[in-house]
Amino acid sequence: MGKNRTKASALGGKSPLERYRVFLQLEKSLSENTVDAYIGDVTKLMSFINEQGGDLLVVTLSQLREFIATLSDVGIHERSQARILSSLRSFYGFLKLDGYIETDPTDLLKSPKMGLRLPEVLTLDEIDMVINAVDTSAPEGQRNRAIIEVLYSCGLRVSELCNLKKSELYLDEEFIRVTGKGNKQRLVPISSRAVCELQSYFLERDRIDIKPGYEDFVFISARRRKSLSRIMIFHLVKELVMLAGVKKNVSPHTFRHSFATHLLEGGANLRVIQAMLGHESISTTEIYTHIDRTRLREEILEHHPRNNRKY
Repeated sequence: MGKNRTKASALGGKSPLERYRVFLQLEKSLSENTVDAYIGDVTKLMSFINEQGGDLLVVTLSQLREFIATLSDVGIHERSQARILSSLRSFYGFLKLDGYIETDPTDLLKSPKMGLRLPEVLTLDEIDMVINAVDTSAPEGQRNRAIIEVLYSCGLRVSELCNLKKSELYLDEEFIRVTGKGNKQRLVPISSRAVCELQSYFLERDRIDIKPGYEDFVFISARRRKSLSRIMIFHLVKELVMLAGVKKNVSPHTFRHSFATHLLEGGANLRVIQAMLGHESISTTEIYTHIDRTRLREEILEHHPRNNRKY
């Protein structure tokens, strides 16, 4: 460490990450956008390591593997994982070249296998195209807008959307309670855009003569007078994607996957994204002690695209 301190002092006190940026700009002649992407990927790892009380300069192979596994846990596509890993290899290659470290911890780190099963990631413009493809003059048009918006803004599984209850909505506080796998519940912040779409839909929903036993379900079929099935949501998404002219293989899960990807790319904390997606085993009572709802909401407001735009 003495060698590193002497080196930093001789270089005007620049941190390794700052020197790496200069290296990318001057020696690699990369564009500013590409440089920002590389630095952003390294910063994600730095935040992950700092949470564990570690040091970016003495990271272990097991820590790197855990970081990549966490990316997979929150639904980040293998291609995005591979890009992040490429950034980390470049960074640690620079650290070794510049004398900060003696061995490169990424040498034995395997790239994620490229699979074909995970859905595409939609851009924010493509998501808007799908929502705007809804015919709001149709009887259930506003309901369908609300469905797509809630899928994306809250990162829900299709089963969670189908089972969402009115009694689980806290729209004034902009939170919803979601029942996920294993009947475990979690609180998820909901964007103001999604709240507006739901409130507009409820004006139509109130006119439906809902069958007994289904009164608390949020999304109702006007014709069947009961809650929607997973298949109905799948068909709806396919139809809207086709009408929008989006040339990607899109399913309801694509919106959940895009939710996680956009949050990560926006700089959100990986642990927060995990909590949002319900990948941690948090029961109804534990959620109040394991999640700081104020911090949770601040992360979503700061990093989710729906909260960074004005409508």
